[in-house]
Amino acid sequence: MADKKEAFLRQINENIGIAHKVSRIYFDEVEEREDVIQEMMYQLWRSFETFDGKSKFSTWMYRVCLNTALTYRRKREKQKHEPLTSGHSSIEEQKGSDKEESISLLYRAISHLNEINKAIVLLYLEDLSYEEIASITGLTKSNVSVRIVRIKKELETIITTLSKHSEHVGSR
Repeated sequence: MADKKEAFLRQINENIGIAHKVSRIYFDEVEEREDVIQEMMYQLWRSFETFDGKSKFSTWMYRVCLNTALTYRRKREKQKHEPLTSGHSSIEEQKGSDKEESISLLYRAISHLNEINKAIVLLYLEDLSYEEIASITGLTKSNVSVRIVRIKKELETIITTLSKHSEHVGSR
């Protein structure tokens, strides 16, 4: 049991960024991110015995974290209604360096994608291969390839729209 716990903690510590990235993609509020990360850790521990080593630990962890985030999100959406302003950024969020603004804009654009496309783009941005993305999402490699092309076009459109909106708000 102690060896299992040590192996689990070592792997989690090496890959904790996965949980943070997945939570940031699906949740805007810090409290929700913290809650879902806790749930991810619980689900990872619960299912650790099922990790058979046939894939990389990080691939398995992405699968568990994505499934947990999606389940958590569905439950939360049933429990509460979002405020009308939740999808819009404030002027304070737009301050900062160009890199921070670009990252923030990218995350805002990603938040407009459907759930599976959010997962695909997250994994793509992590430089996972199409095979790994297919394994995690349950899609075929060719479907992943087609979706990535479409997602890039969709993100370009969303970013253009968000940028125009930001410029309009900033000029007031």
